[in-house]
Amino acid sequence: MLAKVHSGAILGIDAYPVEVEIDLSPGLPSFSTVGLPDVSVKESRDRIRAAIRNSGLTFPSKRITVNLAPAAIRKEGAAFDLPMAIGILAAQEQVERARLGSYLLIGELSLDGQLRPIKGALPLAVVARDQGLEGIVLPRENQHEAAVVKGVRVYGLGSLPEVVQFLNGERVEAPAEIDVEAVFAESARYEVDLADVRGQQHVKRALEVAAAGGHNILLLGPPGAGKTMLARRLPTILPPLTLEEALVTTKIYSIAGMLPPETALLATRPFRSPHHTISDAGLVGGGNIPRPGEVSLAHNGVLFLDELPEFKRGALETLRQPLEDGVVTISRAHTSVTYPAQFMLVAAMNPCPCGYLNDPRRECLCTPSQIQHYFSRVSGPLLDRIDIHVEVPPLRFRELVGGEAGEPSSTVAGRVKSARLRQQERFSRSRIFCNAHMGSRHLRRFCQMGPDAENLLAAAMERLGLSARGHDRILKVARTIADLAGSETIAAEHLAEAVQYRSLDRGAVFFRR
Repeated sequence: MLAKVHSGAILGIDAYPVEVEIDLSPGLPSFSTVGLPDVSVKESRDRIRAAIRNSGLTFPSKRITVNLAPAAIRKEGAAFDLPMAIGILAAQEQVERARLGSYLLIGELSLDGQLRPIKGALPLAVVARDQGLEGIVLPRENQHEAAVVKGVRVYGLGSLPEVVQFLNGERVEAPAEIDVEAVFAESARYEVDLADVRGQQHVKRALEVAAAGGHNILLLGPPGAGKTMLARRLPTILPPLTLEEALVTTKIYSIAGMLPPETALLATRPFRSPHHTISDAGLVGGGNIPRPGEVSLAHNGVLFLDELPEFKRGALETLRQPLEDGVVTISRAHTSVTYPAQFMLVAAMNPCPCGYLNDPRRECLCTPSQIQHYFSRVSGPLLDRIDIHVEVPPLRFRELVGGEAGEPSSTVAGRVKSARLRQQERFSRSRIFCNAHMGSRHLRRFCQMGPDAENLLAAAMERLGLSARGHDRILKVARTIADLAGSETIAAEHLAEAVQYRSLDRGAVFFRR
C-alpha cells in the first residue's frame, strides 16, 4: 500500500517542495527512511510510533519505507514528523486520501501526539501557494506567521488526532486570517528614541549622515561615553521597513528559530550586537548544515560590533564579502546556500587599551607602542570599508543632568527619509539604492564639486595622506551631506564636514598627547 503527502523543507531563506512517499509491505516490522535524511529525520520513527499509538490510532506491524523526494538534497529537522505519520495512516486507510493531496503538511510531533512549532513556516506557506495547493496544515503556534502569505489557506492545529479529523472531514476548522497592513503598522514601533541621549550633538549628526547614506560608522571614545546607547538608536532614524523588506527579515528569523512566539511579521529594523567571543560561523553563518549568522540576522538593519579590536581577526575578515556584496555564500559538499546580508555596520572601540587617551579627567597609562598594537588588531582593508569615523567624548556633569533633550527620532528620520528619496530617484536606473554603494562611475557622474570644494579635497588628501579609497569615501559622505541639505552640488562646507569624519585614516589619529 502506497501513500503520498505534500511537504516542504528549507534551503537558504526559501523553501522547496518535498513529496513524502510511504510504502507498507508485508514482512518483519521495520521502519526505514531514504532520501538523504539526517539523524533527526531518522529519529522520527520513534516519535511517530509513540505519537500514533498514544493518539488512539493503529500503528502497522509491517515493513515501512519512507522516501523523501527529491532524494538529491539532504533533509534535516523534525518537521517531517507530521507528513510521515499522516502518510502511514493514509496507507492504512485511517486517513481519507481525497483531501490529502490538497494540503501541504508540516510539523513536529511529541510522544503524546501534540504538534510542536517548527522553523520556516513563512517560506513553507509560500511553497504551498506556488504549488497551487489549497492550504497548509501546521502547528497552531505557527499559523499567524504563515497567514501573512496571501493566496493559500492556513490551518493551525494542535495534535495528530485533530489533523486526522480535519483531513477526514470530521472537523471543521476556520483558516487563520491576518490583516498584514494592520499588523505591520502596529508593530512598527521602537522602544528607544534618539531624544533619550543627552549631549553628543556632533555624534548624533554623524549618525544622521550615516543613516541618510547607508554608510558604515565607527564610534571611538572612552568607556561610558554612550557609544552603545547611540548605536542602539540608529535603527529608529533609518527609513521605515517596506513590507517586502519585512517579509525577507521575517523569513530569516523564522528559519533561524528566532521569531518571537505568536509574531506574524517583524516590522522594525533588526539590531544585532554579538559578543566579541563569537566564532566565524556565528558571525557570517555556517555549520555542517548551513545556518544564517549575525550578519544575516542584521539584514535590513544594524550590526553593532562593540569593542571592535577584541573580536578575532579571522572573524572580522569574514565581513569583507557581506560588506561588499550584501550576501553571504556558504558552500558545503552537498549544497551551497546564499543568505542576504545587507546591513549597516556600526563599530565601537576605545582610543587605547585602557580607554582614556586624551581624556581630560583621567590619565592614560598606555605607551605609543601599546596604542599602535591595539589599533593594528583591526585590519586596514576593514577600516577602509567604514565611511565615517567619529569621536565620542565623555559627557560633562552639566550635559548629563541639565542638558536639553535633543530631537526625537521621528524628526531626524524625516530628514533621513527625504535624503533617501533623493537617492532613490538618482539611482532609479541602477542596481544601488544609497550613496554608500556608489562605484567609480557613479562618483564621476553624481559628485560634482565647485572649485572651492575641489581645492579643499586636494589639500585634505595631501595633509592626511588619504588613499584613493579614502578619497572615494569622503566624496560619498559629502554627497549624502549635500542630499540632507537639499543641494545638487557638493559645496565646500559639505566636503569640510565629510573630511572631519575620516580622522582615523591609516590609524593616524589619537596620537595627540
